Amino acid sequence: MKRAANVLLGVVTSIGGFVEAGSISTAAQAGSEFGLALLWAIGAAALLLAILAEMSGRLAALSGQTFVSAVRERLGFHYQLALLVAELLIDLLLLTAELGGVAIALQLVTGVDYRWWLPLVAFTGALILWLGTFAVIEDGFGILGLVTLAFVVAAWKLHPAAGAVGRALLPSLPAHDPVRYAFLAVTIVGATVSPYLINFYGSGAVEEQWTERDLPSNRITAYLGMGFGAIVSMGVLVVAALVLHPAHISVHTFDDAAQAFRPVFGKWGVPVFASGLGIGCLGAAVEIALNTGYVLAQGFGWTWGADKKRANAARFSVAFTLMLFASMAVALCGFDPLSVTLVSVSLTVVLMPVVVLPMLVLMNDEELVRRHRSGPIGNTLLAAITVLGAVLAMIVVPLEMMGGGG
Repeated sequence: MKRAANVLLGVVTSIGGFVEAGSISTAAQAGSEFGLALLWAIGAAALLLAILAEMSGRLAALSGQTFVSAVRERLGFHYQLALLVAELLIDLLLLTAELGGVAIALQLVTGVDYRWWLPLVAFTGALILWLGTFAVIEDGFGILGLVTLAFVVAAWKLHPAAGAVGRALLPSLPAHDPVRYAFLAVTIVGATVSPYLINFYGSGAVEEQWTERDLPSNRITAYLGMGFGAIVSMGVLVVAALVLHPAHISVHTFDDAAQAFRPVFGKWGVPVFASGLGIGCLGAAVEIALNTGYVLAQGFGWTWGADKKRANAARFSVAFTLMLFASMAVALCGFDPLSVTLVSVSLTVVLMPVVVLPMLVLMNDEELVRRHRSGPIGNTLLAAITVLGAVLAMIVVPLEMMGGGG
């Protein structure tokens, strides 16, 4: 019973990293511009993330190592250093976007410019990281994140045609603007399959001391958790598709996205959207900042752990704190959070093959995963994801230059 409860909680907490600025903004833009047509992209991205998260959890449970530490050990520090620098840059941009998302959520309900809220948001995130344990951080935001189910409720109350939704779950060609359509499909993948989520998932498994007995729970948590997050993200797309698309209103700001919820929730539409956006982004911001400490500590061999006393893991603690306030400083420069989000997810796509390729090596290393090495199906999937990642990495920048970025 306890194990089942832990699995259920793990599935719920997966929403904390899935529903955030990137997934909300790309889903809202896709729905407002192409109706339901890009639902399949969210489903495909969630499946890719679930496959990689399951492997990261399996690696952690069997070897006691995270993806970062295993890459350093097996592929060498120089490869790890290049990967580390790239991930830190992306995490800086992602964290900037998430802090901006929380601040804009507060602006939506108070009318006070979001930049005034940024220091408070960053301080709140730091307070949570310094005082909270891993369970408090992960489970707390997961439970609070259930407020985003309002996006699913809104989609259901708009009564989308089941046949149209079913058809949209299969890839199709766009009726107009194929460059923009392709760019949004690629950025949906980038917003979902983020390196920080993969390493954070494995780091959490090490924090919670998973063993071989936890492999079935890991598989259920990875696939159902990411599926749960995907349904919430699809809810945003459906609402935008049914409210904004017929009115020919495109999403250029989070305020545009919030307006889509007025027909369902009336005067509470904007506060409901702001609540989902704010909690989702704050949860993601805390996770991204914490992951910065993880990757630096694991990459350089420092002591790490959210459950350790901060003084006993000083460099780890300083790393996530500095990243949090560095991102706040970038956000205070006035960069539009939605634009920063699109840049960060585009860079994530570029990095994708560099992240996935080492997984192919690690999941076939008998010393690390013992008898649970990837079989023909797992290796085929990883190889296909690597090739797909390489293709997406090659096309995302040309698509943006051709006008796909809007």
